[in-house]
Amino acid sequence: MNLPSLRLKTNSDRRIKGGHLWVFSNEVDITQTPLTALESGQEVQIETVAGKVLGLATVSPNNLICARLHSRDAAHPLDKPLLVHRFKIALSLREKLFDKPFYRLVYGESDLLPGLVVDRFADHLVVQISTPGMERVREAIIEALVQVLKPVGILFKNDNAARAAEGLPSLVEAVHGEMPERVALEENGVRFEAPVWQGQKTGWFYDHRMNRARLAPYVAGKRVLDLYSYIGGWGVQAAVFGASEVMCVDSSAPALDMVEHNASLNGVAEKMAVVEGDVMDALRELKTAGEKFDVIIADPPAFIKKRKDIRNGEGAYRRLNEQAMRLLNKDGVLVSASCSMHLAEDNLRDILLAASRHLDRHLVIAERGFQGPDHPLHPAIPETGYIKSYFCRVLPV
Repeated sequence: MNLPSLRLKTNSDRRIKGGHLWVFSNEVDITQTPLTALESGQEVQIETVAGKVLGLATVSPNNLICARLHSRDAAHPLDKPLLVHRFKIALSLREKLFDKPFYRLVYGESDLLPGLVVDRFADHLVVQISTPGMERVREAIIEALVQVLKPVGILFKNDNAARAAEGLPSLVEAVHGEMPERVALEENGVRFEAPVWQGQKTGWFYDHRMNRARLAPYVAGKRVLDLYSYIGGWGVQAAVFGASEVMCVDSSAPALDMVEHNASLNGVAEKMAVVEGDVMDALRELKTAGEKFDVIIADPPAFIKKRKDIRNGEGAYRRLNEQAMRLLNKDGVLVSASCSMHLAEDNLRDILLAASRHLDRHLVIAERGFQGPDHPLHPAIPETGYIKSYFCRVLPV
């Protein structure tokens, strides 16, 4: 195998040797190995300044993260055999963790497949490719998934913003077998259908599975408000776990239609109410109407997409959680979550504290939550850990 080289500057190999998988463009010795000579997605050998091979990577010559390693062994390029091996390793973890085939099967860097996500819905798979390197081996990905899992259908849901940043086309297409508009799944004993073609991301968010399971003791017999409900992951489970009433708020009418559908699947439709509209507007209207809730779930989309958004995003989290606290009964519970990678867990804690003190409330944190184990954290890449949640008891002083 004769691959082109990407040589690093002096001392720029430390992060790679320490376990990281990313190479930044300012770490490359472009006099010896110019990035401009490489094609987007091309496979290369990463070398130290002395020429020692550190592993194999695919390149994005025009991006700050210009290369992502997928193998430390130069004898194993990114091809079908490697993909089959990686899929089997990823599958072995998920099968230990879950008794039913509903989970994130591949989680990018944490499964040593940067730029690739695969969500499993029993015999149906939804795949997202976000890097040119994975795009170049898309046919091998399909063949490897078919070999390992023998799925009925595979959907490529390649319409994410990361692809646009890489200059890749936006495309949603069935690439193997039959792929229905909705697929069935089960989470924490609750049944759902997810709109994989038209829904957000892969159609479902497995990352909060464990946090949603924590709802059970908090919601029994309680009135619950689910903000940014999407298709009812939190709200429908709250109803199944014994909530007396659940109100779901979302700006998407199709998502709320799915809330009602998923509630019906579980026989809890009579407990559910849906409100279509902007969440912050809805919170103000509920406050004006004198509505109160025992449990409020605030799990918004990422308010902080880039580092430059941190200040404004933290302000948005503060406003959301403060308005939510205003609607809680005297001994209420706020479940506050964030999927913003750039919001530190401690910062969310401090936001909740500041909001509670502004309202002269006493807040204590009963539990903290993280993403599920099918979204494992790569210890050298903190960006792989993005979900955080707090279960807060909010009391009068």
